[in-house]
Amino acid sequence: MPEIKEKYKSLFAKYSLEQKKQLYEAMTDFFSENKRQLLDQNIQNRTKHLTLVMEDIFQSQNASAVLRTCDCFGIQNVHIIENQYEYTLNPDVALGSSKWVNYYRYSKKNENNTLLAYEALRKKGYKIIATLPHENDVMLSDLDVTQPIALVFGTEKTGLSQDAIDNADGFVKIPMYGFTESFNISVSAALCSFYLTEKMRNTPGLDWRLPEDEQVEQKLYWARQIVRESDKIYKKLAEDLGLPTYEF
Repeated sequence: MPEIKEKYKSLFAKYSLEQKKQLYEAMTDFFSENKRQLLDQNIQNRTKHLTLVMEDIFQSQNASAVLRTCDCFGIQNVHIIENQYEYTLNPDVALGSSKWVNYYRYSKKNENNTLLAYEALRKKGYKIIATLPHENDVMLSDLDVTQPIALVFGTEKTGLSQDAIDNADGFVKIPMYGFTESFNISVSAALCSFYLTEKMRNTPGLDWRLPEDEQVEQKLYWARQIVRESDKIYKKLAEDLGLPTYEF
C-alpha cells in the first residue's frame, strides 16, 4: 500500500467489523472477480507478527527492494526511519509492491526518529531486534519468533546508529562463511524475511495471521489502490449503505 500518512492511519477504524464487511462487499462491484480472489487469497497469508524497520537507507533501490521482499513473504508493515536520509521509492525495483505493503515514516524534524519509532513499535508489542554481529547476538536460526518481532536494518555504509543499537532488545546475525563481513541490506532483509516467516508459519499454535477485523480493513485499503477515485466511491457507498461518512 502507499505510505500510511497520519490522516489515513485510522481511515476505516471507526467502522465496526460488520460495517467494514458491508463497505468492502459493495466496493468489490468496482473491480474484477479475479482481483477479488487475489485479495481474498493473499490476505490469508499476510502478517504483522514480523515487521521490518529501515534506518536511514539512502539508496532507493535497496529500500524499494525491501518493500518488494516484504510483499513476497506476506509481511504487511514496514517502518522507515529518516534521521539523515529521506526514503525515495524506486518504481523499477519495487514493481508495484508499494501498493500492497503499508509503510510508515518517522521523519519529524529535530527529533530522534529512531527512538520515536522504537517507542511506537514497543507500544504495539514488538520486541526490537537489531541486525548486526554483536557479543550478545543469536544466530538467525535461533531467534525466538513466538513474540512479535521488529527487525531493524541500518544504512548501507555505516550500519545501525548507536541509538538503534543501544536501545534494541536483542541482536541477530546471519551466518556467513566467506571473507566478506556483511550482506547488502536488501539481501539481508530477504534472507531474514524468508527464514523467519517460514519459522513463524511452521510454529505450532502461533497466531501469526491478521485478525479478521484487520483483514477486512486491509482489503479496504487495498481496494483504494485498484479503483479510481476510490475515496469518492467509498463516501457514496457509505451514504447508500446508511453508514457514517467519515473523511475519506
